[in-house]
Amino acid sequence: MTTAYLTLVGVLGLLIGSFLNVVIHRVPAGLSLVSPGSACPACAHPVRAFDNVPVLSWLVLRGRCRDCAAPIAARYPLVELATGLLFVLVGWRFGPTPYAAAALVVTAAGIALVMIDLDHRRLPFGVTGAMAVGTVVALGIDAARYGTAPVPTALAACALWLAVYGGIWLVTAGRGMGLGDVALAPVLGLALGWLGWGPALVGLGAGFAIGAVVGVVLVLAGRAAAGSRVPHGPFLVSGAALGMLAGGPLGAAYLRLVGLS
Repeated sequence: MTTAYLTLVGVLGLLIGSFLNVVIHRVPAGLSLVSPGSACPACAHPVRAFDNVPVLSWLVLRGRCRDCAAPIAARYPLVELATGLLFVLVGWRFGPTPYAAAALVVTAAGIALVMIDLDHRRLPFGVTGAMAVGTVVALGIDAARYGTAPVPTALAACALWLAVYGGIWLVTAGRGMGLGDVALAPVLGLALGWLGWGPALVGLGAGFAIGAVVGVVLVLAGRAAAGSRVPHGPFLVSGAALGMLAGGPLGAAYLRLVGLS
């Protein structure tokens, strides 16, 4: 793994993180991602190109609009920085491979979906659909280059994730799970299943485990009432991230613990 490769992936992540800020703001509002260009919400002055450099511009401007001095939310550079760092982590984990491209697609779309779900309690099908297309294309390239051996497990994991989330949606009549979660689940199952059953099962279980822990903490802290509905998208994506990055070793460790390996 070369420093140049990881640097390139990191810079790509920063740039995509900047675009994700547009996605997070405009997609829930039904606005175009292309036009008009970025502008200050306070004074409507278009953002200059040199004021649109990820993270750096926010620091240079000290978090304020150049024209009207209105504050610029810190979440914008934080999304850019988080995307850059996660891209480096994914690049380091999977190297310069077609699967890394699929993992980067999942990472970028996952960040957008988490933020939108926290803001609006919905997972837009447009973002999930774009994730699905990008993931399938990258995995298809991976299969063409390295063979189709992962395909049966990936398809089975995809079906399992869909069955679990779709089943919860049906049993609870949509109260325990939204259709956005149901649509996202098989895409994540496909991406993790490509790595094997360990990542797929760890990712599936981790989403529910993280959600349960966070739910208990929120109730104990008085931030949520028992039985109140909390957006599940962040837990679904977080569990998938854990499965993708560490599901293999975690799955193997569990099997050793219970004496099955």
